[in-house]
Amino acid sequence: MKKNSKKTDSKGGETHQKAGANNVMTTKQGIAVSDDQNSLKLGERGPTLLEDFQLREKIFHFDHERIPERVVHARGYGAHGYFQSYESLTSITMADPFQKAGQKTPVFVRFSTVAGNKGSPDLARDVRGFATKFYTQTGNWDLVGNNMPVFFIQDAIKFPDLIHSVKAAPDRGFPQAQSAHDNFWDFISLTPEAMHTIMWTMSDRAIPRSFRFMEGFGIHTFRLINHSGKSTYVKFHWKPKQGLQSVLWNEALKINGADPDFHRRDLWDAIQGGDYPEWELGLQLFDDKFADKFPFDILDSTKLIPEEIIPVKIVGKMVLNKCVENFFAETEQVAFCTQNVIPGIDFTNDPLLQGRNFSYLDTQLKRLGGPNFTNIPINSPKIPVKNYQQDGHMAMVNPKGRVNYEPNSWDEESGPRESPTGHHAFPETNSGEKMRVRSETFADHYSQARQFYVSQNETEQDHMKDALIFELSKVKKISIREKMVGHLLNIHDEFAEDVSKGLGMEKMPQKMKAAREPRKDLKPSVALSILKNPLKNFSGRKIGVLLSQGYDQGTLENLLTALKKEKVNHDIISFHTGMVKSNNKSSVTVDEKIDGAPSVLYDAIAILITPKDLQMYLNCPAARDFVSDAISHKKFIAYHEAGEDLLKAMSPKGELDEGMFELDKPAVAKKFLGRCKEIRLWARK
Repeated sequence: MKKNSKKTDSKGGETHQKAGANNVMTTKQGIAVSDDQNSLKLGERGPTLLEDFQLREKIFHFDHERIPERVVHARGYGAHGYFQSYESLTSITMADPFQKAGQKTPVFVRFSTVAGNKGSPDLARDVRGFATKFYTQTGNWDLVGNNMPVFFIQDAIKFPDLIHSVKAAPDRGFPQAQSAHDNFWDFISLTPEAMHTIMWTMSDRAIPRSFRFMEGFGIHTFRLINHSGKSTYVKFHWKPKQGLQSVLWNEALKINGADPDFHRRDLWDAIQGGDYPEWELGLQLFDDKFADKFPFDILDSTKLIPEEIIPVKIVGKMVLNKCVENFFAETEQVAFCTQNVIPGIDFTNDPLLQGRNFSYLDTQLKRLGGPNFTNIPINSPKIPVKNYQQDGHMAMVNPKGRVNYEPNSWDEESGPRESPTGHHAFPETNSGEKMRVRSETFADHYSQARQFYVSQNETEQDHMKDALIFELSKVKKISIREKMVGHLLNIHDEFAEDVSKGLGMEKMPQKMKAAREPRKDLKPSVALSILKNPLKNFSGRKIGVLLSQGYDQGTLENLLTALKKEKVNHDIISFHTGMVKSNNKSSVTVDEKIDGAPSVLYDAIAILITPKDLQMYLNCPAARDFVSDAISHKKFIAYHEAGEDLLKAMSPKGELDEGMFELDKPAVAKKFLGRCKEIRLWARK
C-alpha cells in the first residue's frame, strides 16, 4: 500500500484542524475522530474500505435519523414555559398546579395542524392542535386539546375513518393538507354529528393569524377531585391574552406560498424577541344537577356549554418563554397522552375520550420504538420515578439488584410501594347491558351548529359561506354537494340558500332527515365570535414599512417611536437589501427586499416613498401587489409623500378611505395604531 504523506480535504487542500481537550470529535462509542472529511480508501483513488467504522457508523445513523411522523398532527411546533396559578383551588381539586396562589409549574406546549404531513404549510384550513404537558410535582399531566371546543365525531371508533377521509387518497396520494375534496365531504355528508365542528372549520377559527392569537380547549368533560373525594365536572379553556385574530382565506393561500413556516416563525420570533405569548387558563365548573338539566349530553364531544350559561373561571396563566434547543429531541419526540392525569383530575365516560386514552399511548410504540419513551428527557417527569418495570427497547432505567417484582421482602424499606396519595379513580357507579349503541342524548346534531352560525357577525357569516362554497366546489360528485346543502337546511335556511346559489344549484336539495328536530331557540353566544371580541391593543403584531431612498427621517422616527411604545414589531422593506438613506443622509437597515415580503405577512403597512421613486414602485409587480393586497385584505395603511399616489393608483376607485392615514403629524401615527387594533377596515369594499 502507498502511504499518503499529507492529509487532504475533499477538495484536495491540506487540512489544519486543531482541537482542544474538551471539544474532540468522537464516534458514538467515544473514539476520537482523526478525519471527518474523507472515508478510508485503498489508495488516493481506490475503493472505500469496509473496515471504515467511522463512515459506517455515520451513514448508519443518518439512514435511521428519522422516526415515523405522527399519523395526525404531524406538523407541529413547540415551546417551553410555565403555568402560574392565580389562587388556591383546594376546595375543588387536589391537582398539584392548583394548590396555592402563585405556584409555578413547568410546561411544554406543542401546536399543530391535523391533516397535513410534516412538510405541509402552516396556513391550511384545519383544526389546530393545542397540547400542554404539565411537569407537576405529582407526575406529568397532559391536557391534549384543539383550538376548537368540539370535534367531528362522538365515538372514537370513527376516528380512523375521519382521518382516512381527509388525508391523501390511497390511489393518487393527494390532496395534501386540504379538506376540499370528495373523500372528506363524502364522509362528512354521511356523518350528521360532524355538522357543529364543520361550522367551526368553515369559520375564521380554522385559519388563525398565529398560534399566539388562538384559543385552546380540552374538548371533553373531565372531573376535578378534591381531597375529600368530591367530584366537579370541568371543561378546560385557554384564553390568549393577546386576543383572537385570523387571516382571510386569500391571505392564507398567499402566505403559504410566501412563507409556509409562517406560524412557527412567528412563535420563534416572538419568544426570541422577549414578547412572550401568554394564555389564561379558564374552567367551566358544574355538577350533576346542571348536567341533568342541560339540554345536551355533557359526554358528547360535538357539544359545548355556552359561556353565557356557565362563565369561564380564570384560574391562572401560562407563559411560553423558551424555544426548544433541538427540534427533533423535543418537539418531534414529545409524546402526549390523554391518559396522563394526576391525582385530582379524572376522566368521564365520554366515548371519544375513552378511545383517545387507548390510542395516544399505543401510537408511541410505533413512533418512539418501545415502552421506554418516558426516558426521553422531554417526556420524563421532573420528579423521581420508581417502579419495577424493566427492559424493553432502549431501556435507560432498570431495577438494581435482584428484585424486579412487587410485593417482595428484599427492599421493604427502600423499594417503591403503593401510596394512599396516589391517583384514585372517581367511584362512579355504572351498570347496564353490553351493547354497541349511541345514546339518544347524543342525537341532536344541528342545534348547536345553528347557534354557532347565528353567533357570528355578518362578516364572519359571509366568510363561512364563502368557505363552504369553495370547499364544495372542489367536490366533483354532485350528490355529495346536495347532501351537504340538505344538512345546512337543518342549520339555517338563508345560509343553505346562499351556499346553494354559490354552487350554481338549479334547485334546492331535500332537507336531510334529522334524528332529532333542531332547536331554533338557542341564544347567540358572543364568546363564539372573533369579531365580537375586539382586541384591547395592537401589541405583538407586525407592520411592514415600505421605504425608498430619500424618505423623510422625521416621519419614520415618529412612526417607529409609536410602534415601540405600543410594542408593535416592524420590518423595513425596500427595493433592495442593505441600507436606505433618508433625506438627511442618515440610514436604516433593510430587513426584507420587496419581492420577498408581501403584505400578507403583516398586520398593517406603511408606505414612505418619495416622488422620485414613485414610478419605480409603480412598475414593480411585487410593489403593486404589496399595496393592492393590503387594500383588498382591508388592512389599515399609513402613508407619506408619494405613498398617497401609489395608494390611489392601486385603489379600485382611485380614492383614499378612512383606513388610510397620512403621516403628516406625529399624532397621526398614534391614531393609526389605535385603528390597527380593529385589524381590518371591514367597511372597505
